[in-house]
Amino acid sequence: MAKLVLGPLLRHVNETSATVWVETDCSCEVTIAGHTARTFQVGDQHFALVRLENLGPRTEYDVELDQETVWPEPDSKFPRPVIRTGEVRRIAFGSCRAAPSQPVGPDALDAFAQRLMNTPERDWPQALILLGDQVYADEPTEATKQWLRDHRHGTEEPDGEVVHFGEYARLYHETWGDPEIRWLLSVVPTSMIFDDHDVRDDWNTSAVWRKEMEGKRWWRDRIRGAIASYWVYQHLGNLGPDELARDPLYAKVKAQGTDVLPLLEEFAEKADEEAAGRKSTWWSFRRDFGRTRLLMIDTRCGRILEDGKRQMVSDDEFEWIERNTEHGNAGDDYDHLLIGSSLPWLMPHALSHFQSLNEVGARKPGWQGKAAEKIRQAADLEHWPAFRESFDRLSRMIEKAANNGAATVCVLSGDVHHSYVAEAEFSTPTNAAVAQLVCSPVHNEPPNVFLPLFRLSWSRAAAWVFRGLATLAGVPKDLMRWRKTSGPHFGNSVALLDFDGRSARYRLVSATGGETASVLLGREPQ
Repeated sequence: MAKLVLGPLLRHVNETSATVWVETDCSCEVTIAGHTARTFQVGDQHFALVRLENLGPRTEYDVELDQETVWPEPDSKFPRPVIRTGEVRRIAFGSCRAAPSQPVGPDALDAFAQRLMNTPERDWPQALILLGDQVYADEPTEATKQWLRDHRHGTEEPDGEVVHFGEYARLYHETWGDPEIRWLLSVVPTSMIFDDHDVRDDWNTSAVWRKEMEGKRWWRDRIRGAIASYWVYQHLGNLGPDELARDPLYAKVKAQGTDVLPLLEEFAEKADEEAAGRKSTWWSFRRDFGRTRLLMIDTRCGRILEDGKRQMVSDDEFEWIERNTEHGNAGDDYDHLLIGSSLPWLMPHALSHFQSLNEVGARKPGWQGKAAEKIRQAADLEHWPAFRESFDRLSRMIEKAANNGAATVCVLSGDVHHSYVAEAEFSTPTNAAVAQLVCSPVHNEPPNVFLPLFRLSWSRAAAWVFRGLATLAGVPKDLMRWRKTSGPHFGNSVALLDFDGRSARYRLVSATGGETASVLLGREPQ
């Protein structure tokens, strides 16, 4: 009898359809709410993405494998799995979630799931956005480290880091296998994007970093395993019905009928390559939640770093992102624009200016450039301000969108291990409220020694010093001003974004259940 290894994960949901992702222990037929899909094989793992059509506003469901019901379990204490296709009034988001067994404070997502179990269904979020570092491939648990030692038997692969597809799969089992998390992901549609730890710390920080990694014998296997597993575990469920129907790789995977790991590894290697300022694969995507639009930007794999360039994404990918911020066609308007970016756009002022200053220094020849590069890698200076061309382009795009009919334009981010709200003001006032909303970490709180540094980075004195140095180095003036209106907040948390007409409210809920922030954006509801 086939067994359910992981899932079900409720992924893409629109007004009438949904996709549900599962992993099983063998080849089988998966049936959910009368809709069936055959599994596909990747190495020793088996997966299916079941597409459900013609759904009503609420559909309870079971998971059947070869016509045997395997989910929910008979003695389940959780509310029944359900697919809701109605209005999206609440979105949850956050980033940086280490495995539940890691000793980095209470797991805010697990605690959030436990609270939802005792909350009326009408108050559940209608979407969950995970903004990077779903797994820590370079910081696995002690159990996984021992498992790696037992299975590798003296290979040259890095000790304590995962490399191959099956090793990445183990990380997802640890991270998503927790019962409360498993239930949460079965009832709240989830969108995801990767960040560096999903592959390796500082992934694609610079051309120098990339060259260093390419010189390591195990790196080719590492990047192939990382991107192949990302496609299966995270990206595939981001795609809507039309996108799935057009996806040539998905068509090949479904048609092959045998192990598709070689196919996915070949695809992954090409996706990592950069040629003439382009990448063969875009991981950015768009989701529409009624009158709210999410544009998720890949700020890791899509980076352009060769031939003297330094861009967060290629020009053609950025053009696609810009087109999708436009209003125009009937039914294509929105009230709220959410830009998902694992890395913040607006950061503590001192840190923002320092990153732009460092980018100038790293371009210099000789010892100055080498020193700046070492500082860049040691201090993780790789956010939007460290890609100044892209930072300014994103700022111009946001300003234009904020004058084009939206009520709010919000950048949702994580990565920086403290949470905050920063509101932006352009030289000419915009019609929409513009804000950077950060929630980090969900489960990976930093040691207390870092907290004074986070606070210092927001100080006016530090901002004044680094802005002066940046100006002397030739860094252009910022296109907007920004001020922190909430934070910095520390500790593991989940953020909620509630929509009421043309207003939105950001709330930060700690792992212990307390609400540590509440900020209204846009107009007061009438």
